[in-house]
Amino acid sequence: MKPNRSIPASTVIPVLIYPDVREAVAWLGAAFGFVERVRIGEDHRAQLAFGDGAVIVGDVRQDRRPPRPGEVTHSVMVRVEDARAHCERAREHGAQIVMEPTDFEYGERQYAAEDLAGHQWTFSETLADVAPEEWGGTSVATA
Repeated sequence: MKPNRSIPASTVIPVLIYPDVREAVAWLGAAFGFVERVRIGEDHRAQLAFGDGAVIVGDVRQDRRPPRPGEVTHSVMVRVEDARAHCERAREHGAQIVMEPTDFEYGERQYAAEDLAGHQWTFSETLADVAPEEWGGTSVATA
């Protein structure tokens, strides 16, 4: 893939819609640790980075809108080093914790949070390398 400084290098880039892009950028940075890398217009879009991942924050226009209350249309998963500490940071900044940090048989500690616009996020800390067959999954292909 050709590099381009005008788009994140990540292969998959979620685009999430917020009523106020600048407020979302500030909140996602404070609560979840994202860093703004590109601003497009004052309040149209922003590209955010987290480790080697990325997300784009977009404004409301035409048919684009954030989730409605009580509606979950998607969840973004982000890998973190310490899910418990990350959860506390998010809670301190007003994230609604939907699921407290929980250890799962597939080797991950995860928690789920809802952000200021109602988007669902899952943050995952790897505890162990576990073969999918050990917990009932099936390995289909290797990356």
